[in-house]
Amino acid sequence: MKEKIIAKATQLFLKLGFKSVTMDDIANEMCISKKTIYKYFCNKEILVAESTYIMTNTIYSTINEIVAKNYNAIQENFEIVKMIKEMFVSIETSPSYQLKKHYPEIHEKLTEKLQLECNSLFKQNIEKGISEGLYRNNINVESYVYFYYALIFTINENISSEKEAKKLELEALEYHIRAMATTKGISELNNYLNSNQS
Repeated sequence: MKEKIIAKATQLFLKLGFKSVTMDDIANEMCISKKTIYKYFCNKEILVAESTYIMTNTIYSTINEIVAKNYNAIQENFEIVKMIKEMFVSIETSPSYQLKKHYPEIHEKLTEKLQLECNSLFKQNIEKGISEGLYRNNINVESYVYFYYALIFTINENISSEKEAKKLELEALEYHIRAMATTKGISELNNYLNSNQS
């Protein structure tokens, strides 16, 4: 039952927003009593924390599946952004923006976890791109990881519209790749962009 409550709460949080969804809403959606929810979660904040933790782990699992497909470094980046965009396609307000505004302590803990995971992912991608000849081999990997992380998280924490945030993320990714790319990398990037224009 606990897992079902988390799943339904996550669905509602993403659809309607962390702040606006009440324990009553979740209970009504599940046709259970509010008392049943409180048996597993003594307050809404704990439910929000567990929901975001599960959601984040789902994203990481999907990212690992994409990495395992062994795309080149440039395509891998775009496939990850595309996957995240599809996961949040029905959401109007950025989840990160909502958490920062309404649940700052949860947001802070989540950001610490995200920073470690994302920095590892970004570093792995840059090193892969260098080995493939798509990124320059004389770049400071740690600096570029930091630059890209700062770009992405500034967007997500300050842009309320999820649609606008995802648009800016794609532009930030192109900016990030162009800053690192070799001539071969620029060619690969342009080919990818031309073949995926919507």
